[in-house]
Amino acid sequence: MKVYSGSEIRNVAVVGHNDTGKTTLISQLLFNAGAITRLGRIDDGTTVTDFDPDEIDRKHSISCAIAFAEWKNTKINLLDTPGFGIFLMEAKSAMRVADSAAVVVSGVTGVEVTTERVWKFAEGYELPRILIVNKMDRDRASFSRTLEALQKKFGKNVVPIQLPIGEEKDFKGVVDLVSMKAFIYAADGSGKYDTVDIPADMKADAEGWREKLIEKVAEGDDGLMERFFEQGGLSQEELIDGLRREVSHHEIYPILFTSASHDVGGHAILDAFVSLLPPADEAKSIDGRDKKGEPITFDRRPEAFPAALVFKTFSDPFSGRVSLFRVYSGTFKSDTTYWNTSKDHEERLGKLQVLQGKQQLPVSELKAGDIGAVAKLKDVHTGDTLATKEHPIVIEHITIPEAAISFAIEAKARGDEDKLGVALGRIIEEDPTIRFGRDEMTKEFLISGQGQLHVEIVVSKLKKKYGVDVILHPPKVPYRETITRHADAHGRHKKQSGGHGQFADCKISVEPLPRGGDFEFVDEIFGGSIPRQYIPAVEKGIQDARVKGFLAGYPMVDFRVRLKDGQYHDVDSSEMAFKIAGSLAYQQAMEQARPTLLEPIMHVDISAPSEYVGDLMGDLNSRRGRVEGVDAEEDMQTVHARVPLSEMLTYGSTLRSITQGRGTFHMEMSHYEEVPRNLQEKIIVETRKIAEQHAHAQHHAAH
Repeated sequence: MKVYSGSEIRNVAVVGHNDTGKTTLISQLLFNAGAITRLGRIDDGTTVTDFDPDEIDRKHSISCAIAFAEWKNTKINLLDTPGFGIFLMEAKSAMRVADSAAVVVSGVTGVEVTTERVWKFAEGYELPRILIVNKMDRDRASFSRTLEALQKKFGKNVVPIQLPIGEEKDFKGVVDLVSMKAFIYAADGSGKYDTVDIPADMKADAEGWREKLIEKVAEGDDGLMERFFEQGGLSQEELIDGLRREVSHHEIYPILFTSASHDVGGHAILDAFVSLLPPADEAKSIDGRDKKGEPITFDRRPEAFPAALVFKTFSDPFSGRVSLFRVYSGTFKSDTTYWNTSKDHEERLGKLQVLQGKQQLPVSELKAGDIGAVAKLKDVHTGDTLATKEHPIVIEHITIPEAAISFAIEAKARGDEDKLGVALGRIIEEDPTIRFGRDEMTKEFLISGQGQLHVEIVVSKLKKKYGVDVILHPPKVPYRETITRHADAHGRHKKQSGGHGQFADCKISVEPLPRGGDFEFVDEIFGGSIPRQYIPAVEKGIQDARVKGFLAGYPMVDFRVRLKDGQYHDVDSSEMAFKIAGSLAYQQAMEQARPTLLEPIMHVDISAPSEYVGDLMGDLNSRRGRVEGVDAEEDMQTVHARVPLSEMLTYGSTLRSITQGRGTFHMEMSHYEEVPRNLQEKIIVETRKIAEQHAHAQHHAAH
């Protein structure tokens, strides 16, 4: 396997809404590049990048996978990403390590909810983008309608560099507006094509679109603009150079057309990746810090000090845990020791590999810009940086979103509790957006994810992969508590019991923080009224108490504690005593600070045919929802709203019945908001009742 350097590598995240054919497109490109011998799904339902049993059953991607095509002396690393809203973090982490994005849209449905989301991620990461319109062979596929929708949503920088020849079942090739040649593909799906002159009935159209393309390219460069006016056009060389520059500066988003399942247009997409997208050694800068937290710029040369980011982990039945990483500087070699700067320990890397889906191909080294994998690392997790001890830099990874929904989970078989914990630990390594922990109040184990389907997939994985059958109980809403006003409080712990006593005294004040402020502890002790060594104990006492809440047992957030004053005793004071004093002060403060309940508000996007929108709006109002806007596309409309999570727990079935199964929705955590007063009392009473029942049951079990 050849070792490629950064100038010969393109890292492309293939992103878009579910069911636009991203995975099939990648199979098409691999087939055209000779990396695989047949197109489409293999008999058992797998493709190169969909090989997980759940992906095969559901026929859509669930996690990011990697494959590569070698084309014109260039290695194209293709990151296949899921298009379902609940798995968007997979797309986001792939885009974090890519240098450009291929945004795939369907020629039938055009711009959909996830298209907009991944576009925003790409903007955030400053990624150049190419748009690929797939499924041009399907009924109702339309060049003009799709182009109009893309330009309306993403602006006039969206420019075709091809025209489709035919539409729907007559789609058989593309006109390349750069070379002004037409490519007609074989009807047998073999990917073979003939290069011919542009069909006579398309010539005028093609010339008009080429003119627009040249003007758009010339706009971005004064020299080209002059030549354009002098010569009345640009040479092909000037056009390609100008186009490449405009793509990398986000001034042009070129559109190409394909039918991945019939293998029309694949070679032209590979050509565009190589000629228009930035090489890995020229791509956008990346955020990194040295050990002091100071920002640093990467030296992308292969001879620089090595640094790589682990952006994904998965477990393989044969190799165990596999870590995927992107090399940002230097060269990584097989069987060499590196430093995990995120955890501060040494890590020996065994055989380095490049991945072709689940197939692992050994390589001796990987240079800056490349993406590879290594198995069986001792203590390396997603988001960790590997570098050297002499240059211990840390590369920023993505932040993992709050879980949106929680279920109580228990193993069906009594003896499977330990197996359940181990299996979930492995699943969380692969997907950090899953959370697993114990509810302090109800003592139940909770599993949390981005949506009900997300949690159901984990349940199916537990059974298939780890042989653990589980029972899920109804979802729980992760309420929070906070305070609404300032309060002063005093905590004093004094106990005399033969020999040493216990003594600690502290005075605190509490005040609200803005939403999302979580918790702050400010030490304002002057003159040693509490010795330094006891101050962390006061904070620990408050931290332990706030997690248990005050009103209904939900964590207390968005407040600041100032430690003002206190007293200690030379003999009787201890960390334990100050911890107790801190928790007593917290309890007293809460009684005066007028605590209130917060609930998670979800950002919800609902797409459905226009005729159902009135009913959907009425239903959202009954769920305390606030509609923020409606986007109309042809006969489909997307409603954007913010709705409390507690009102959305059973939304899937309601949406199905209102829209006769034709509506889809996506929701993600937006923010926390105060629960209306009339509902607070009800929630508090219910929660306390559940806690009492659990306490009673445990007391009963103990006796």
